[in-house]
Amino acid sequence: MTAPFLDTPEALTNVLPLLSEQPRIAIDTEADSLHCYFEKLCLVQVSVPGEDLLIDPLAGFSLAPLFETFAGKELVFHGADYDLRLLKRNGFTEPTRLFDTMIAARLCGITEFSLAALIKRFFGLELTKASQKANWARRPLSPQMLEYAVNDTRFLLRLADILKEDLCRLGRWTWFEQSCERAIAAANVTKERDPEQLWRISGSHELRGRASAILRALWRWREEEAQAVDRPTFHILHNEQLVDAASRFDRGLEVEIKSLRGSRRKRFYEAGEKALVLPESEWPTLPRGTRRPRPTPAQEDHFRTLKQKRDAVAAQLQLDPALIAPKSVLEAVAYEHEDALSRLMPWQRELLAL
Repeated sequence: MTAPFLDTPEALTNVLPLLSEQPRIAIDTEADSLHCYFEKLCLVQVSVPGEDLLIDPLAGFSLAPLFETFAGKELVFHGADYDLRLLKRNGFTEPTRLFDTMIAARLCGITEFSLAALIKRFFGLELTKASQKANWARRPLSPQMLEYAVNDTRFLLRLADILKEDLCRLGRWTWFEQSCERAIAAANVTKERDPEQLWRISGSHELRGRASAILRALWRWREEEAQAVDRPTFHILHNEQLVDAASRFDRGLEVEIKSLRGSRRKRFYEAGEKALVLPESEWPTLPRGTRRPRPTPAQEDHFRTLKQKRDAVAAQLQLDPALIAPKSVLEAVAYEHEDALSRLMPWQRELLAL
């Protein structure tokens, strides 16, 4: 049965009493980042016992009444970070209580923890992935897309019940609570990068001097082209194409990209050739940061000891070692970086006796 598609304020108002009386709500979102430069929230999926709802944020009405019904409830997501950040940009603050089924599955030792894998594992259902990369900004949504969207929340509450039972049986419920609290805090932190360093894409570390200046110019060209047509930057050129082009410009080799046509092609070559003649004083330099001293032999030994202990504990508990402590955090602890221990949750420090 197709879920109600709510695309008027009246339709949303009519379901708010149903949501208000629920202690927990399953939520997912869809956006158009694979199809547009300026990402938009395109769909909010909500499920409560006996009812699945699809809410259209593109219809032009405020989602504030919906967000108000979320207050004080346990919100169930699968991989909450992206959804919470997207909802925050659209006026939602943060959940009081979070149940992330991906975190729960990983803490149960489940290695295939995608939503589709978990639904197949626990409910024996094979979900189609055909709409995974669909353009959710288009209207109307196809029946296939609507069904895909509903399935993202339809099973979450039952899945949460199953995983909670397993977590309690394994004695890991406290671990889960701490992990969800950490996830809420992390999603509430705005990730900011130095705007002058955004051009440092994958592969840029291979370039130096003038080649870096050319890459920076080509990156800026790509940003302008993508914004002008509201398409993702990879629709214009992929990162590896930019890096290769910058390197070839710098070495005086032919740069031929067949996908570029007309005025866009002209602007691309103009950007590269202009960067070629920049004086060295205008070439980018590596950002200055506080260089940490090289670890001492004792600190390196401490890191190896910590890693061995972590791996042994992970093997005993049948957990992904990175779930107990990522390598970077172990290094920070061993090398005595400031606040390193605070990057571990209490349950992680307890397992590692830290």
